[in-house]
Amino acid sequence: MTVPDYQSCMRPMLQLCADGREKSISEAVELIASQFRLSSEDLAEQIPSGKQTLLANRVNWACTYLDKAGALRRTRRAHFSITERGQALLAQNPDRVDARVLRQFPEFVAFQSPRHERTHDKIAPDAPQQAADLSARTPEEILQDSAEAISEALREQLLDRIRELSPAFFERVVVDLIVAMGYGGGRDSVAQRIGKSGDEGIDGVVNEDPLGLDVVYIQAKRYAADNSIGRERIQQFAGALVGQGASKGVFVTTSSFTRGALDYAQRVPQRIILIDGAELTRLMIRYGVGVRTERTIELRRIDLDYFEDAEA
Repeated sequence: MTVPDYQSCMRPMLQLCADGREKSISEAVELIASQFRLSSEDLAEQIPSGKQTLLANRVNWACTYLDKAGALRRTRRAHFSITERGQALLAQNPDRVDARVLRQFPEFVAFQSPRHERTHDKIAPDAPQQAADLSARTPEEILQDSAEAISEALREQLLDRIRELSPAFFERVVVDLIVAMGYGGGRDSVAQRIGKSGDEGIDGVVNEDPLGLDVVYIQAKRYAADNSIGRERIQQFAGALVGQGASKGVFVTTSSFTRGALDYAQRVPQRIILIDGAELTRLMIRYGVGVRTERTIELRRIDLDYFEDAEA
């Protein structure tokens, strides 16, 4: 099975502490792992930040939601116990407890409502449904999905814009990306080499280190999305590298590579890196080429080390 969403963790957590005793997050993780028969790969899966397992993250969010609904009470760090309301929820909902069930409690509705909609007055349980996200995703997962959707749209816009402009501009994009990634020493030195050799399909030569002890040969092809680069093109590029006595090359395109091209690049003695349109735009975004930051959202997490001395 896969890691259950955070709402599917709610009733098992209530059931865990139905005996009225204090329980821990780690106990809840173990219970849910066993109940959902999770594999070692499932248990090792991390959230995007890599600082917590996906299961532990979802269990913690389930605990937060149940706490805000008054069904659980946090007793100390990473520990909780059930309340009378939680016991009632268990009895009334034998199959599942989720955010939709918790919306019967005004304090939970207030917790999920946007801050600008909150007032000192209690929010009725029948407040607009859009005030709460009742999906299976945690807030962190919603934020991550939104960021990925925005990034995907940006990559498509970048490719469209590059394809609309001249081949010379595409060469400039490649130059700027190479410099941003730390190769070539500087834009002027790279620009003098790129697009000028015209020798056997080599579009440019870039220093891999400041002293020029090793070089990378580049070919850049601005193609339409449906015009894939085939094996023949990579063979020609590999032959050009042999003619130059080179061992490393990068082939950059705005389209894609066929399976034959990808397989061939893996088999030749030379080290050939293929960068298609998707990877090109990913690198452009990562290294800030042709894009700018519009807004920064800073997320903060509790610093557990700060509180260690206080607990001693």
